[in-house]
Amino acid sequence: MESDGSAGLAKSAALKLSEMGERTKQLGSAMQDPDRQRRLILVIVCVALLLDNMLYMVIVPIIPDYLADLESEQAARVHANSSLGRANRDNLDIQIGVLFASKAILQLMVNPLSGTFIDRVGYDIPLLIGLLVMFVSTCIFAFAENYGTLFAARSLQGLGSAFADTSGIAMIADKYTEEAERTRALGIALAFISFGSLVAPPFGGILYEFAGKRVPFIVLASVCLADGFLLLTVIKPFSNRTRENMPVGTPIYRLMIDPYIAVVAGALTVCNIPLAFLEPTIANWMENTMNATKWEMGLIWLPAFFPHVLGVYVTVRLAAKYPDLQWFYGALGMVIIGASSCTVPACKTFGQLMFPLCGICFGIALVDTALLPTLAFLVDVRHVSVYGSVFAIADISYSVAYAMGPVVAGQIVHNLGFVQLNLGMGLVNVLYAPALLLLQHVCQLKPSYSERNVLLEEGPTGLYDTIRMEERKLKRKGLCATTTNACAVDENGLFERSKSYSEEESSGPEFT
Repeated sequence: MESDGSAGLAKSAALKLSEMGERTKQLGSAMQDPDRQRRLILVIVCVALLLDNMLYMVIVPIIPDYLADLESEQAARVHANSSLGRANRDNLDIQIGVLFASKAILQLMVNPLSGTFIDRVGYDIPLLIGLLVMFVSTCIFAFAENYGTLFAARSLQGLGSAFADTSGIAMIADKYTEEAERTRALGIALAFISFGSLVAPPFGGILYEFAGKRVPFIVLASVCLADGFLLLTVIKPFSNRTRENMPVGTPIYRLMIDPYIAVVAGALTVCNIPLAFLEPTIANWMENTMNATKWEMGLIWLPAFFPHVLGVYVTVRLAAKYPDLQWFYGALGMVIIGASSCTVPACKTFGQLMFPLCGICFGIALVDTALLPTLAFLVDVRHVSVYGSVFAIADISYSVAYAMGPVVAGQIVHNLGFVQLNLGMGLVNVLYAPALLLLQHVCQLKPSYSERNVLLEEGPTGLYDTIRMEERKLKRKGLCATTTNACAVDENGLFERSKSYSEEESSGPEFT
């Protein structure tokens, strides 16, 4: 009896093990499916962007209070008088501003190097490096007990962001090569960025209030670690590498002097200035003008998440239907941002203030969702389809705004006033919008899908298309000898690839 029971248990255990093995094989084969792998990569990148922006904003309700407690303890130990207390408060404001800006400043300095590094080694290893550095910086935040350690953790986060953000966005652009799919995928990534930025302050404030300073950072570090393991499982960065065959991307300095890319980068900086400048200044203004409570100051940005997602959705749908008007969506977004910024000082209540802030975030969604895919498109039609450096330029554009915000905005408010700050930001956005007219001709071009299909004899796969297309071009009579300097170009320096997909398919291959 006992032997029969043990034999039955052994059989059932063997069956369960075999079922687990089959499921593991099925999971492995599913991960090798290109479409499913693209979706998993999009999830990994979106989680990385969410974590980066949550870590960027989660310190907003935590660090000022925590540093104030540290200052109080030091003052109590030295028995400071009132004048010294006022000096300490002024010094605390400077310390908070420098701490907030240090991440963007270091990110701004590292991005030119990280973009070149990404172009040379691919997107997966830099993304893993960025996640690892972000994990370490988050752990340091959790256990830091003085200003110097907090500053080091904040700066280290900028280093991780320079790799994770740039490689993640570039990986999405590389995997989603069709315009409509690319715009939709980048729109999803932008929604996660917005969600991380707007939900982090209440998330951090609530956990800090009820569980202490360490808990919010430990939660974020755990999610970061899980995302890194998922990246290793899905992409396997250190196996089956073919880096020696990778195309050489256009140097970042050449991309920076490209007039079309420069216009887009300027628009990304200008449209993010209102958000970057209002975040460190609006709480004090609300407290002084409308006697806002702590919860009102903490939650004022949260409703803006919904119009931001709406702006992403609207732009994705419009871009799918009218892809040649991407420049117009960006210009419209900048006008909305400008008008909303000018109305912020006129608000007298919490409810009134929500509307212009929602308008600012809606406009930013229009600009980002329209212009980020345009950067990838510009690289496709004017340079080599390697995206690390061009999205490093985009990251530099964001970092310029957020590096100036905590330092410059306070000085402008102190010297000129909050009203003048908002009027100036609104005017700059409205005046810059016509510059996007320069992109009108570029957005009317369309990549030659038949060229890719004829040369590759299969659907596009991203980064390594350039290698295989170049190899097959050399075997065909009358094709370009290189991807950069022998193709026919128009007077604007653009590859002449303006036929639509239907026109090309009906007329046969472009090259014979």
